[in-house]
Amino acid sequence: MRILKHIVAAVAALSILSSCSVLKGLTSNGAASGSNTGSAIAAIYNIFKSTGGIDLNNITTLINLGKILTGANSLTGATEAFTSDFTSGLISGSSNLINSANVAGVLSSLKSLTNINTSAITKATSAYTANGTAPALTYSTEGVSATVSALTKLMKAL
Repeated sequence: MRILKHIVAAVAALSILSSCSVLKGLTSNGAASGSNTGSAIAAIYNIFKSTGGIDLNNITTLINLGKILTGANSLTGATEAFTSDFTSGLISGSSNLINSANVAGVLSSLKSLTNINTSAITKATSAYTANGTAPALTYSTEGVSATVSALTKLMKAL
């Protein structure tokens, strides 16, 4: 249940951050968005590597999760030029953790994150933001297990 509270907190943090100007400039061009996403993936990967999982108790993980989701969303409907710039930024931002051998898999994993129905998570996050109490989410709640699964798959691809 604690993990679910942290997932909700991550989504809440993303909602708050994306409403601020902090993340708005990150998706203004592909290279900057890719670089930001790549550095966030590298940061979560280091935690994943040391703990063997997605550590949602770590505030750094939650912040970087928001950056990854923002980057993934910037790929939706992106032009070929944006995607090319994003890919270059992704590689450089990850300090070459992401490289020509694994970048296609990473891009695929990022795009899969945008296909997850997170409406139940979003509703629960809104409730959490409004009243400060943890909503009742379980791994059977639509979107929760899929999000954790997609992130784990992404980390294992590196």
